[in-house]
Amino acid sequence: MSDSTLRRTPMYESHKALGGRLVPFAGWEMPVQYSGIVDEHHAVRKSAGLFDVSHMGEFVVEAERAIHLVGELVTNDVELLTDGQARYTVCCNERGTILDDLIVYRINHEKVLVVCNASNRDKIVPHFTEALKGRAKVTDLSDKTALISVQGPEAMSLLAAAGADGRVQEVPYYYFTDSVLCNVPCTIARTGYTGEDGVEIFCPWTDEALRIWQTLLDLGKDRGVKPIGLGARDTLRLECKMSLYGNDIDETTNPYEAGLGWTVKLDKGDFRGRDALLAIQKAGVSRKLVGFEMTERAIARHGYEVIDAGDNVVGTVTSGSPSPTLSKNIGLAYVPVASSAVGSALRLRDPQRGRVSAAVVVKTPFYKRSK
Repeated sequence: MSDSTLRRTPMYESHKALGGRLVPFAGWEMPVQYSGIVDEHHAVRKSAGLFDVSHMGEFVVEAERAIHLVGELVTNDVELLTDGQARYTVCCNERGTILDDLIVYRINHEKVLVVCNASNRDKIVPHFTEALKGRAKVTDLSDKTALISVQGPEAMSLLAAAGADGRVQEVPYYYFTDSVLCNVPCTIARTGYTGEDGVEIFCPWTDEALRIWQTLLDLGKDRGVKPIGLGARDTLRLECKMSLYGNDIDETTNPYEAGLGWTVKLDKGDFRGRDALLAIQKAGVSRKLVGFEMTERAIARHGYEVIDAGDNVVGTVTSGSPSPTLSKNIGLAYVPVASSAVGSALRLRDPQRGRVSAAVVVKTPFYKRSK
Protein backbone atom coordinates (compact mmCIF):
# COMPACT_ATOMS: atom_id res chain seq x y z
CA MET A 1 0.00 0.00 0.00
CA SER A 2 1.44 3.37 -1.02
CA ASP A 3 1.70 6.32 1.36
CA SER A 4 -0.99 8.11 -0.66
CA THR A 5 -3.57 5.40 0.13
CA LEU A 6 -2.82 5.14 3.86
CA ARG A 7 -5.64 6.39 6.08
CA ARG A 8 -5.17 9.03 8.77
CA THR A 9 -6.90 9.65 12.09
CA PRO A 10 -8.21 13.03 13.29
CA MET A 11 -5.00 13.39 15.33
CA TYR A 12 -2.67 13.03 12.34
CA GLU A 13 -1.53 16.68 12.22
CA SER A 14 -0.93 16.61 15.97
CA HIS A 15 1.24 13.51 15.60
CA LYS A 16 3.40 15.38 13.10
CA ALA A 17 3.58 18.51 15.24
CA LEU A 18 4.63 16.41 18.24
CA GLY A 19 7.50 14.91 16.25
CA GLY A 20 5.91 11.50 15.89
CA ARG A 21 7.65 9.12 13.48
CA LEU A 22 4.85 7.94 11.22
CA VAL A 23 4.82 4.47 9.70
CA PRO A 24 2.33 2.31 7.77
CA PHE A 25 0.29 0.06 10.08
CA ALA A 26 -2.75 -2.01 9.06
CA GLY A 27 -3.51 0.43 6.24
CA TRP A 28 -3.02 3.52 8.41
CA GLU A 29 -0.31 6.12 8.83
CA MET A 30 0.37 5.88 12.55
CA PRO A 31 3.02 7.14 14.99
CA VAL A 32 5.46 4.44 16.07
CA GLN A 33 7.22 6.74 18.54
CA TYR A 34 7.66 10.36 19.64
CA SER A 35 10.33 10.84 22.33
CA GLY A 36 11.44 7.21 22.14
CA ILE A 37 9.98 3.82 22.96
CA VAL A 38 11.69 3.42 26.34
CA ASP A 39 10.84 6.95 27.47
CA GLU A 40 7.21 6.56 26.43
CA HIS A 41 6.98 3.13 28.05
CA HIS A 42 8.18 4.51 31.40
CA ALA A 43 5.77 7.44 31.13
CA VAL A 44 2.82 5.03 31.06
CA ARG A 45 4.13 2.92 33.94
CA LYS A 46 4.97 5.96 36.11
CA SER A 47 2.46 8.65 35.07
CA ALA A 48 0.16 8.28 32.07
CA GLY A 49 0.24 8.11 28.30
CA LEU A 50 -2.15 9.03 25.50
CA PHE A 51 -2.63 6.59 22.64
CA ASP A 52 -4.43 7.35 19.39
CA VAL A 53 -6.12 4.02 18.63
CA SER A 54 -8.71 5.40 16.22
CA HIS A 55 -7.63 2.83 13.65
CA MET A 56 -9.47 0.11 15.59
CA GLY A 57 -12.74 -1.20 14.16
CA GLU A 58 -16.09 -0.61 15.87
CA PHE A 59 -19.50 -1.96 14.88
CA VAL A 60 -22.90 -2.22 16.50
CA VAL A 61 -25.24 -5.21 16.45
CA GLU A 62 -28.92 -4.40 16.95
CA ALA A 63 -31.75 -6.89 17.31
CA GLU A 64 -34.40 -8.00 19.78
CA ARG A 65 -31.84 -10.38 21.35
CA ALA A 66 -28.63 -8.80 20.10
CA ILE A 67 -26.48 -9.99 23.01
CA HIS A 68 -27.57 -13.59 22.39
CA LEU A 69 -26.80 -13.33 18.68
CA VAL A 70 -23.34 -11.91 19.34
CA GLY A 71 -22.83 -14.81 21.73
CA GLU A 72 -23.30 -17.23 18.85
CA LEU A 73 -20.12 -15.87 17.23
CA VAL A 74 -17.77 -15.53 20.19
CA THR A 75 -16.34 -18.01 22.68
CA ASN A 76 -16.96 -16.18 25.95
CA ASP A 77 -20.35 -16.01 27.66
CA VAL A 78 -21.39 -12.46 26.85
CA GLU A 79 -25.02 -13.14 27.85
CA LEU A 80 -23.86 -12.84 31.45
CA LEU A 81 -23.03 -9.18 30.89
CA THR A 82 -25.15 -6.46 32.42
CA ASP A 83 -25.86 -3.12 30.74
CA GLY A 84 -22.67 -1.06 30.72
CA GLN A 85 -20.34 -4.06 31.05
CA ALA A 86 -17.68 -5.28 28.60
CA ARG A 87 -15.91 -8.59 28.09
CA TYR A 88 -12.78 -9.76 26.27
CA THR A 89 -13.32 -12.74 23.99
CA VAL A 90 -12.12 -14.40 20.82
CA CYS A 91 -14.04 -15.07 17.63
CA CYS A 92 -13.31 -18.43 16.03
CA ASN A 93 -14.06 -20.14 12.73
CA GLU A 94 -15.55 -23.63 12.45
CA ARG A 95 -12.06 -25.14 12.86
CA GLY A 96 -11.72 -23.51 16.26
CA THR A 97 -8.90 -21.20 15.21
CA ILE A 98 -8.92 -17.49 15.93
CA LEU A 99 -10.40 -14.98 13.48
CA ASP A 100 -9.79 -12.11 15.91
CA ASP A 101 -9.81 -11.15 19.57
CA LEU A 102 -12.57 -8.70 20.46
CA ILE A 103 -14.09 -6.69 23.23
CA VAL A 104 -17.89 -6.91 23.45
CA TYR A 105 -19.72 -4.00 25.14
CA ARG A 106 -23.33 -4.57 26.19
CA ILE A 107 -25.20 -1.29 25.80
CA ASN A 108 -28.43 -3.20 26.44
CA HIS A 109 -29.82 -6.58 25.39
CA GLU A 110 -30.89 -5.11 22.04
CA LYS A 111 -27.72 -3.16 21.24
CA VAL A 112 -24.14 -4.38 21.46
CA LEU A 113 -20.89 -2.65 20.50
CA VAL A 114 -18.01 -4.80 19.29
CA VAL A 115 -14.42 -3.57 18.90
CA CYS A 116 -12.09 -5.51 16.60
CA ASN A 117 -8.50 -5.10 15.47
CA ALA A 118 -7.81 -2.64 12.66
CA SER A 119 -6.20 -5.32 10.50
CA ASN A 120 -9.30 -7.51 10.82
CA ARG A 121 -12.08 -4.98 10.32
CA ASP A 122 -12.60 -6.04 6.68
CA LYS A 123 -12.90 -9.66 7.82
CA ILE A 124 -14.85 -9.41 11.06
CA VAL A 125 -17.59 -6.94 10.08
CA PRO A 126 -18.63 -9.07 7.04
CA HIS A 127 -18.32 -12.20 9.20
CA PHE A 128 -20.90 -10.85 11.67
CA THR A 129 -23.06 -9.32 8.92
CA GLU A 130 -23.33 -12.58 6.99
CA ALA A 131 -23.83 -14.78 10.04
CA LEU A 132 -26.60 -12.54 11.41
CA LYS A 133 -28.25 -11.72 8.08
CA GLY A 134 -32.00 -11.41 8.45
CA ARG A 135 -31.74 -11.57 12.25
CA ALA A 136 -29.84 -8.44 13.23
CA LYS A 137 -28.69 -5.10 11.90
CA VAL A 138 -24.90 -4.75 11.83
CA THR A 139 -23.61 -1.19 11.43
CA ASP A 140 -19.93 -0.42 10.93
CA LEU A 141 -19.16 2.74 12.91
CA SER A 142 -15.39 2.65 12.43
CA ASP A 143 -15.29 5.65 10.11
CA LYS A 144 -17.38 7.71 12.53
CA THR A 145 -15.67 6.73 15.78
CA ALA A 146 -12.35 8.01 17.08
CA LEU A 147 -10.74 6.21 20.01
CA ILE A 148 -8.28 7.70 22.51
CA SER A 149 -6.71 5.57 25.23
CA VAL A 150 -5.44 7.12 28.47
CA GLN A 151 -3.33 4.67 30.46
CA GLY A 152 -1.25 4.88 33.63
CA PRO A 153 -1.43 5.69 37.35
CA GLU A 154 -2.39 9.32 36.64
CA ALA A 155 -5.05 8.47 34.05
CA MET A 156 -8.10 8.96 36.23
CA SER A 157 -6.87 12.19 37.83
CA LEU A 158 -6.12 13.52 34.34
CA LEU A 159 -9.70 12.78 33.28
CA ALA A 160 -11.00 14.56 36.36
CA ALA A 161 -8.90 17.60 35.46
CA ALA A 162 -10.46 17.49 31.99
CA GLY A 163 -13.94 17.68 33.50
CA ALA A 164 -15.05 14.05 33.50
CA ASP A 165 -17.91 13.63 35.96
CA GLY A 166 -17.83 11.45 39.05
CA ARG A 167 -19.41 8.50 37.29
CA VAL A 168 -16.23 8.00 35.25
CA GLN A 169 -14.11 7.72 38.39
CA GLU A 170 -16.46 5.08 39.77
CA VAL A 171 -16.63 2.89 36.65
CA PRO A 172 -15.20 -0.56 37.52
CA TYR A 173 -12.70 -2.41 35.36
CA TYR A 174 -14.30 -3.61 32.11
CA TYR A 175 -17.37 -1.41 32.49
CA PHE A 176 -18.26 1.76 30.57
CA THR A 177 -20.45 4.83 30.79
CA ASP A 178 -21.62 7.73 28.67
CA SER A 179 -20.09 11.04 29.68
CA VAL A 180 -19.04 14.47 28.48
CA LEU A 181 -15.36 15.33 28.17
CA CYS A 182 -14.14 18.73 26.99
CA ASN A 183 -17.80 19.48 26.16
CA VAL A 184 -17.87 16.47 23.81
CA PRO A 185 -20.37 13.63 24.35
CA CYS A 186 -18.44 10.37 24.46
CA THR A 187 -18.39 6.87 25.90
CA ILE A 188 -15.63 6.08 28.39
CA ALA A 189 -14.64 2.46 29.06
CA ARG A 190 -12.28 1.32 31.80
CA THR A 191 -10.32 -0.95 29.49
CA GLY A 192 -6.86 -0.91 27.97
CA TYR A 193 -3.90 -2.78 26.52
CA THR A 194 -1.07 -1.84 28.87
CA GLY A 195 -1.67 -3.55 32.21
CA GLU A 196 -2.18 -0.16 33.86
CA ASP A 197 -5.36 1.50 35.07
CA GLY A 198 -6.98 3.75 32.52
CA VAL A 199 -9.74 4.25 30.02
CA GLU A 200 -10.55 4.22 26.35
CA ILE A 201 -12.59 7.16 25.07
CA PHE A 202 -15.00 6.65 22.16
CA CYS A 203 -15.80 10.00 20.58
CA PRO A 204 -16.93 11.46 17.23
CA TRP A 205 -14.56 11.24 14.24
CA THR A 206 -14.26 15.04 14.00
CA ASP A 207 -12.17 17.91 15.28
CA GLU A 208 -13.82 17.18 18.63
CA ALA A 209 -11.58 14.12 18.96
CA LEU A 210 -8.56 16.32 18.36
CA ARG A 211 -9.84 18.74 21.03
CA ILE A 212 -10.02 15.96 23.61
CA TRP A 213 -6.56 14.71 22.61
CA GLN A 214 -4.98 18.16 22.81
CA THR A 215 -6.70 19.11 26.06
CA LEU A 216 -5.51 15.94 27.77
CA LEU A 217 -1.97 16.53 26.51
CA ASP A 218 -1.99 20.14 27.72
CA LEU A 219 -3.37 19.21 31.14
CA GLY A 220 -0.88 16.39 31.46
CA LYS A 221 2.33 18.29 30.70
CA ASP A 222 3.10 18.98 34.35
CA ARG A 223 2.11 15.43 35.31
CA GLY A 224 4.60 13.65 33.06
CA VAL A 225 1.89 12.61 30.60
CA LYS A 226 3.14 11.93 27.07
CA PRO A 227 1.80 10.83 23.68
CA ILE A 228 2.60 7.16 23.09
CA GLY A 229 3.31 5.43 19.79
CA LEU A 230 2.87 1.88 18.55
CA GLY A 231 6.35 0.89 19.69
CA ALA A 232 5.72 1.45 23.39
CA ARG A 233 2.21 0.08 23.03
CA ASP A 234 3.82 -3.18 21.94
CA THR A 235 6.37 -3.36 24.77
CA LEU A 236 3.70 -2.49 27.34
CA ARG A 237 1.29 -5.20 26.19
CA LEU A 238 4.12 -7.75 25.89
CA GLU A 239 5.15 -7.26 29.52
CA CYS A 240 1.57 -8.12 30.47
CA LYS A 241 1.33 -11.03 28.01
CA MET A 242 -1.55 -9.50 26.11
CA SER A 243 -1.88 -11.17 22.72
CA LEU A 244 -1.17 -9.31 19.50
CA TYR A 245 -3.20 -10.54 16.53
CA GLY A 246 -0.98 -11.43 13.61
CA ASN A 247 1.92 -12.26 15.93
CA ASP A 248 0.76 -14.39 18.86
CA ILE A 249 -2.66 -15.41 17.56
CA ASP A 250 -4.17 -15.83 14.11
CA GLU A 251 -6.14 -18.34 12.04
CA THR A 252 -3.48 -21.01 12.61
CA THR A 253 -3.80 -20.89 16.41
CA ASN A 254 -6.55 -21.97 18.78
CA PRO A 255 -7.43 -20.41 22.15
CA TYR A 256 -6.20 -23.35 24.23
CA GLU A 257 -2.65 -23.36 22.90
CA ALA A 258 -2.57 -19.54 22.98
CA GLY A 259 -3.32 -19.42 26.70
CA LEU A 260 -6.79 -18.03 26.02
CA GLY A 261 -8.74 -21.12 27.03
CA TRP A 262 -10.25 -19.05 29.85
CA THR A 263 -12.27 -17.17 27.22
CA VAL A 264 -13.89 -20.39 25.96
CA LYS A 265 -17.16 -21.30 27.71
CA LEU A 266 -18.16 -24.63 26.20
CA ASP A 267 -21.16 -24.99 28.52
CA LYS A 268 -22.84 -21.72 27.49
CA GLY A 269 -24.62 -23.26 24.49
CA ASP A 270 -23.76 -23.53 20.83
CA PHE A 271 -21.45 -21.03 19.14
CA ARG A 272 -19.26 -20.89 16.05
CA GLY A 273 -16.32 -23.29 16.45
CA ARG A 274 -17.66 -25.01 19.59
CA ASP A 275 -17.45 -28.57 18.24
CA ALA A 276 -13.87 -28.10 17.11
CA LEU A 277 -12.88 -26.49 20.41
CA LEU A 278 -14.51 -29.30 22.37
CA ALA A 279 -12.48 -31.83 20.36
CA ILE A 280 -9.28 -29.83 20.95
CA GLN A 281 -9.96 -29.64 24.67
CA LYS A 282 -10.53 -33.41 24.89
CA ALA A 283 -7.46 -34.30 22.81
CA GLY A 284 -5.18 -31.76 24.46
CA VAL A 285 -2.77 -29.44 22.67
CA SER A 286 0.67 -30.32 21.34
CA ARG A 287 2.16 -26.86 21.90
CA LYS A 288 1.69 -23.88 24.19
CA LEU A 289 2.40 -20.17 24.03
CA VAL A 290 4.90 -19.45 26.81
CA GLY A 291 6.80 -16.47 28.10
CA PHE A 292 10.58 -16.62 28.08
CA GLU A 293 13.50 -14.59 29.30
CA MET A 294 16.85 -14.50 27.50
CA THR A 295 19.73 -15.88 29.57
CA GLU A 296 22.43 -14.22 27.47
CA ARG A 297 22.91 -10.91 25.69
CA ALA A 298 20.47 -11.34 22.81
CA ILE A 299 17.02 -10.20 21.75
CA ALA A 300 14.69 -12.75 20.19
CA ARG A 301 12.34 -11.33 17.57
CA HIS A 302 9.12 -12.44 15.89
CA GLY A 303 9.91 -15.32 13.54
CA TYR A 304 12.92 -16.71 15.41
CA GLU A 305 12.94 -20.49 15.53
CA VAL A 306 12.76 -22.65 18.64
CA ILE A 307 15.10 -25.60 18.07
CA ASP A 308 15.84 -28.83 19.93
CA ALA A 309 19.22 -30.37 20.79
CA GLY A 310 19.51 -31.70 17.25
CA ASP A 311 18.86 -28.26 15.74
CA ASN A 312 15.40 -29.31 14.51
CA VAL A 313 12.72 -26.59 14.49
CA VAL A 314 10.11 -27.40 17.13
CA GLY A 315 8.50 -24.00 17.69
CA THR A 316 8.50 -20.32 16.87
CA VAL A 317 8.92 -16.99 18.60
CA THR A 318 5.84 -14.81 18.15
CA SER A 319 6.92 -11.65 20.03
CA GLY A 320 10.21 -10.47 21.49
CA SER A 321 11.64 -7.24 22.85
CA PRO A 322 13.67 -5.67 25.63
CA SER A 323 11.47 -5.01 28.66
CA PRO A 324 11.98 -1.40 29.78
CA THR A 325 10.31 -2.08 33.14
CA LEU A 326 12.27 -5.22 33.99
CA SER A 327 15.54 -4.44 32.17
CA LYS A 328 15.47 -7.92 30.64
CA ASN A 329 14.96 -9.28 27.14
CA ILE A 330 11.67 -11.15 27.02
CA GLY A 331 9.36 -12.78 24.52
CA LEU A 332 6.59 -15.22 23.70
CA ALA A 333 6.94 -18.47 21.77
CA TYR A 334 4.98 -21.55 20.83
CA VAL A 335 6.88 -24.55 22.15
CA PRO A 336 6.10 -28.28 22.56
CA VAL A 337 4.13 -29.04 25.72
CA ALA A 338 7.14 -30.97 27.04
CA SER A 339 9.17 -27.73 26.96
CA SER A 340 6.47 -25.43 28.32
CA ALA A 341 6.98 -25.71 32.08
CA VAL A 342 8.48 -22.77 33.95
CA GLY A 343 12.25 -23.27 34.11
CA SER A 344 12.49 -25.17 30.81
CA ALA A 345 15.57 -24.24 28.76
CA LEU A 346 15.00 -23.05 25.20
CA ARG A 347 17.31 -22.63 22.22
CA LEU A 348 16.30 -19.84 19.86
CA ARG A 349 17.74 -19.40 16.38
CA ASP A 350 17.79 -16.35 14.15
CA PRO A 351 16.70 -17.82 10.78
CA GLN A 352 18.57 -15.12 8.86
CA ARG A 353 21.97 -15.26 10.57
CA GLY A 354 21.80 -18.72 12.10
CA ARG A 355 22.84 -17.46 15.52
CA VAL A 356 21.56 -19.56 18.43
CA SER A 357 20.74 -17.97 21.80
CA ALA A 358 19.62 -19.40 25.13
CA ALA A 359 16.41 -18.59 26.98
CA VAL A 360 14.33 -19.98 29.82
CA VAL A 361 10.57 -20.30 30.21
CA VAL A 362 9.28 -17.97 32.96
CA LYS A 363 5.99 -17.27 34.67
CA THR A 364 3.71 -14.75 32.99
CA PRO A 365 2.62 -12.04 32.96
CA PHE A 366 6.15 -10.68 33.12
CA TYR A 367 4.80 -7.53 34.79
CA LYS A 368 1.74 -6.97 36.97
CA ARG A 369 0.99 -3.61 38.54
CA SER A 370 0.57 -3.31 42.26
CA LYS A 371 -2.95 -2.44 43.31
